[in-house]
Amino acid sequence: MLLAIDAGNTNVVFAVYEGEEQRGIWRSANDPHRTADEHAVWLMSLMALQGIGREQIKAAIIATVVPASLFNLITLCRRYFECEPLVVGDANVNLGIRVLTDKPDEVGADRLVNALAGYAAYGGPLVIIDFGTATTFDVIDGDGNYLGGVIAPGANLSLEALHMAAAKLPLVAIRHPDGPVVGRNTVAAMQSGIFWGYVGLIEGLIERIRREQGPELRVIATGGLATLFAGATPIIESIDKDLTLRGLLEVHRRNTG
Repeated sequence: MLLAIDAGNTNVVFAVYEGEEQRGIWRSANDPHRTADEHAVWLMSLMALQGIGREQIKAAIIATVVPASLFNLITLCRRYFECEPLVVGDANVNLGIRVLTDKPDEVGADRLVNALAGYAAYGGPLVIIDFGTATTFDVIDGDGNYLGGVIAPGANLSLEALHMAAAKLPLVAIRHPDGPVVGRNTVAAMQSGIFWGYVGLIEGLIERIRREQGPELRVIATGGLATLFAGATPIIESIDKDLTLRGLLEVHRRNTG
């Protein structure tokens, strides 16, 4: 079995695969100070509930955009699963795609893994919107090459910043507003601003990207808020919540024969 680890800015996702079948998936807050031992106690307890023993894990792969988390995740794999993990971004790990940016080393591992999985599943050209801590738009051409993208603040991050910077604005949840765009109270006005503001951001950026790259680009969404925003705009054609994990599965396959 393969342990796939996707460590983002907010959460770290652990998934176990037996061939193509996902046997379990678990999430926790990504705290760089959490030791390998702490990860192990939490993860192995959840694996046991699914009937998975640590001795069944024969390989591991890690993608992270938080360098401070990497040491403890590698130690977790070595100490408790007795395997040397592949790490996306290492020189010896082949993604099988060309990164046609000015500074390829700066592109986040999750964005490259998404590009690989997106092209494998949907072909190209393609735009992948990932609703995470940041909202990213990644462009893949018809040959599967990664061309670059757009990075905007995530919706939750924007709400937190608004709450912290304005004394009278509460911290509200992101949701599809029930009423009109013009809110009649502070909470409704904030929810409308964030929700419809992000719909406008999505539609406006995709329109501009298509002007530059061509109107045939498909648009795929992934990440925690993908379902919420995809239901409000026809721009998003498909939702793929496991895109990053499938990308890790593909990277492992390409590098282990």
